[in-house]
Amino acid sequence: MSIKGSKKLYVGLIFAVVLLSGVVMRSGVLSKTQVNNVNQAIAVKAMQVVTRDTPINIEFVGQVKAKSEVKIMSKVSGNIIAKMVNGGDTVYKGQPLFQIDNKQYRSAINSARATINKSQATLNNTQKDVERYQRLAEIKGVAQQTVDAYVSQAEQEAATVEVNRADLQQAIENEQDTLIVSPVDGRIDVNDVSLGYYVAASSTTMATVSSIDPVWVQFSMSENEYLKFIRSGNGSLPAYFKDHLKLVLSDGKEYPFIGHVEQIDRGMSDTTGTITIKASFDNPQKFLLPGMFARVVAQEIVRQGALLIPQKAVKQVLDNTFVTVVTVDNKAESRQVKLGDKIGDMWLVEEGLSANERVIVEGIDKAKQGSSLQVTMLEPDALTPAKQ
Repeated sequence: MSIKGSKKLYVGLIFAVVLLSGVVMRSGVLSKTQVNNVNQAIAVKAMQVVTRDTPINIEFVGQVKAKSEVKIMSKVSGNIIAKMVNGGDTVYKGQPLFQIDNKQYRSAINSARATINKSQATLNNTQKDVERYQRLAEIKGVAQQTVDAYVSQAEQEAATVEVNRADLQQAIENEQDTLIVSPVDGRIDVNDVSLGYYVAASSTTMATVSSIDPVWVQFSMSENEYLKFIRSGNGSLPAYFKDHLKLVLSDGKEYPFIGHVEQIDRGMSDTTGTITIKASFDNPQKFLLPGMFARVVAQEIVRQGALLIPQKAVKQVLDNTFVTVVTVDNKAESRQVKLGDKIGDMWLVEEGLSANERVIVEGIDKAKQGSSLQVTMLEPDALTPAKQ
């Protein structure tokens, strides 16, 4: 082969190698780009914003209070000689609790009886004198002045009889008051006095009896909450709130009886800015005890077409709340939202979302602003763990 032919062959081979390399390189770049594009689509799970009519409940922290809490005091003084109950017992109105030594009071009764008998006898004699002198006065046998003096004396002695009769009645009542009875149905506390203890009249607290059926549950609401309810009820608490209160106890279980509002304080507290309300709950099983805490739950309204999202779709950053929305072209968009009440495992959305939007519920941390998404849609039921 000539030198000229060899050069042509050499140039041809070089051209073919360059062309092939270019094809290979171009093919590799395209493949890499395609792989990168695939890798950039982040797999997430999302859910459509739920729209439904939703009952909105409002809760308050309440404390159980006795409707009647009576300090037991004696009207008379003396030593306790008998106890008919133990601390913590359930007692009933009129049930004997303590007996105070009544010997001196029985003596006072006997003395008062003797005094009234004596004064009654004196009055009887004077009344006879009055009758005699009145007959003599009719025949001018005695001056009218004498008759008037005896009539006046009889009136004074009659008044003395009435005073002595009142003293006797007081002595009888004092003796009766040595038996201390419960003024209400309820439960007696454990800080009762012991046998032999000396009690001073109207001074010594012998025990405290708290009524326990029904009971009050006391709670407070803010000024804004109060105004909202008052407006809803056209100047008073609406019936759906006032007469349909539920109680959730500290163990999370709902109390079986419905309560109703009985008392509303005369005004807002100067220190807390809240108003105190007392609701009455039946307590036939004596389950509720004074001092217990519970949540008072009231159905506020039924929100028509409320927007709900799962709690797991929400991220809290400082004082702001965010969700990640899937856009129409499957991109991630961080969105600040305003939330309302918790409804089960969902949040009520007040602002920031519309009914036709989708929010990410799984893979939120991977979905950065503007990133492409590979979306799997979930139904709301899929977020609720299956019951065993």
